[in-house]
Parts: sequence; C-alpha cells; structure tokens
Amino acid sequence: MSGQPAGRTEYQQRKTSVRAMKPLLRAGWVIIMLAALLFGSPKQAGAQGGFEVSDVQVIYNFGEQITFQARIQSPLGISQASVLFREEHEPITRVEPLTLAADGSASFQYNAAQNILPPFSIVIFWFQVTFANGDTATSSVYNFRYDDNRFDWRQSAQGPITVHWYAGDDAFGQAALDSAHASLGSIGQLTPINVDDPLNVYIYADAQALQDTLYLGGSDWMGGHANPKLGVAMVVIAPSPGQGIEMDTEIPHELAHVMLYRSLGDGYARMPVWLNEGLASVAERYPKPDYDNALKLASQKGSLLPFTELCDAFPSDAGRAYLAYAQSQSFVRYLRDTYSTTGVSALVKAYADGLDCELGATRALGVPLAQLDTRWRESVLGQNVVGVALRNLAPYLLMLGMALAIPLWGALKMLRERKQDELYE
Repeated sequence: MSGQPAGRTEYQQRKTSVRAMKPLLRAGWVIIMLAALLFGSPKQAGAQGGFEVSDVQVIYNFGEQITFQARIQSPLGISQASVLFREEHEPITRVEPLTLAADGSASFQYNAAQNILPPFSIVIFWFQVTFANGDTATSSVYNFRYDDNRFDWRQSAQGPITVHWYAGDDAFGQAALDSAHASLGSIGQLTPINVDDPLNVYIYADAQALQDTLYLGGSDWMGGHANPKLGVAMVVIAPSPGQGIEMDTEIPHELAHVMLYRSLGDGYARMPVWLNEGLASVAERYPKPDYDNALKLASQKGSLLPFTELCDAFPSDAGRAYLAYAQSQSFVRYLRDTYSTTGVSALVKAYADGLDCELGATRALGVPLAQLDTRWRESVLGQNVVGVALRNLAPYLLMLGMALAIPLWGALKMLRERKQDELYE
C-alpha cells in the first residue's frame, strides 16, 4: 500500500481564498496550483528542508510486520534518517532509525506481533533526517490504513456506511448494508445520531477469525467489537438462513457504541459498563431470547449480579459475563419504560459528567442505584411479591386507617365519658 501525503485540504482552502483577490493575482495562483497538481506525484514529497523523499511505500502482513520504504536524498549529505509514526488517535510517537543505502533507499521493519496496532486504524508517519552539519529536517506527513489484510475483503457502501465482508455473495453484503442503515433508527431512539464521519462494518465469517484479529490488535475476545474512535464495528455473521436475524442483532449493538462515543466524546469512557452495554443491547432489533431464561434461572437461584458491581467491568467468567449482558439489557429497558428516554438521557449525562455509579443515578432519577436494582428485581423478575403488594397497598391502607380512626376515636371518647359519669353516680 502506498503512503499518501497530507495537504490536499490546504490547497483547496488556498484556492477558495484566492477567489476573493484581484483577477490577475487569482489567475497567477491558479496557474501555480494547476502546475502543482498536474506535475506533482502522490509518492513524492519533493524537497523538504534540503532533502527529497520519493517512492514512499508501506508493505505489511497484519499482526506480523510492517515495512516502511522510501528513497531519501539530499545534496547536503545525510548522516542519519528516521521514520516517525503513530496511530492517528494516540499521542505516543515511535521513532525508529532507517537503514539508508548509498542510493538513498531506506527501510525499516516494524514488529507488529510484539508492538501491536489496532486493526483498521489510521497510521500516520513521516521522515526525519540529520544532515552532515548537524541540522535536522522533517518531511511531509503520510498515512495508511492498517487493514486486516489476511482476508480478501469485498465492500458495499451507501451514504456514510460501508460494509466489508469476505464470505457470502452480493446479496449478503446488501442485506448487511440495509441492516446497518435500519439500525440507525433504533439507535436514534436512545442517543443522538451523528453520521458526519464514516462508519465501517467488518463482518467475519467465524468467531475464531475475529478472535484472532482482536488478539493481534491487542484486545480481549468478545462476541463483537467496536472501536468508536475509528468508527469501526466488527461482528461475526456467517452466510446462513438465519443471517438476517444475526445482522439485526449484532450490527446495531456495535454501531450503538460508536454513536454513544460520538455523542459523549471523552465522557464515553466514564459510562458504567452496565449502562453502556445495556443501551447497545436495547438497540438490538431482535433481543436474544436466551437472556430471559438466564435471568429467570439466576433469580430463582439468587445469583443475580448487583449492578453496583457492574460499573467498572463485567466478570471474566463467560457464564457470569453473559448474565451481566442479560441483566444490563433488561435493566436499561426497565429504566426507559419507567423514566422514559428523557430519564435515561439524564442518566447518561450524569455519568458522562463524571459522577459515580450511586450518585449519578441519584442525581438523574432521584433514586440510588442499589434501590433501582431492587425495584427492577421486584418489577421485572417478580421478587418479594408480598413486600411489593404491601407497598402498593400502603396508600389505601393508610386511607382506610384514617377513615376508621375518626369513628373509633369518637367511640372511645364516649366510652370514657360514660365511665366518668358512672364514677360520679
């Protein structure tokens, strides 16, 4: 894959501002810009501070190695050359020395197996040289997308969404694209939709393939995965008669994470895990039927997980993690039905502002999280039936007591007066 120099947007801005200038000056600049576009090459940076970079290439095998190549030349004499690179959304820049040949060809091989980069991330890189006189200079900035090139991806796009898949025919890809677009409707009922930036959905044909991708990219295994910063969702869906239901379940879940991030920004990281995953699960157009069975069984056994323990992370055990997902979906749906989407939005905002699990619920809904947990168990799972019945009847019992209190007090008063009369007699 070839590196592409940055700076096209800057050229366009210059062309826009020039239109306001005098005709002669405008014409002169247009000629200069056209010449640059016609004769410039996307692989050649041109002279930068006394040196020239050309033939820029990046060759890689996903999860194994990345090779940076270029030709670097200068009449000043180069004593040292380096390549600098980082993932687009990360602040840490790696600096690696290049092997520089007499003809100016330079290369560096990066061990991606030990120094991992997120799959489908944008990697930006540039070159730096030290001249014989000790001065330094840097080149233009280039970038490449670190795709999982172990597979021959096909793609289909519409609007901001692009679906990528390698197993299945054109109909499979179109069905996935339709599902992704339909997902935005269900997600929009939970959080604001932002489709200004691209959305990419990658569909793996089996769980092991996605597991390997996440492992090579530095993430733990999970049923699906979203990298909200990149606008990337990765799911497992094999071509099958039931593929439609899987698409309408897995794709909305992962895209919901992306939309939540775009809505909250840095506040996304402060969301409790149960709320984050619960909202994504509620966005699924076909809820998993096994969730209800898991909840009923755990309720009967008394093994439900307190939501105060699901704020920072889900259990590592697969069975308990599945129960955590089931609880989160049911709990968030209960909160939405009880407090409306306005209440859920207030809850999301409270947590995004940095309030802890208990205080966030108290501020947004007026009820501590532990008490909300209890009410959910009683209302949805039918726990503490007698207590709930008494609590529901309490207002009526109070009114009945007040209604009976007055005549009873009057009868007691008459009885006391009668006894006093008898004493005087």
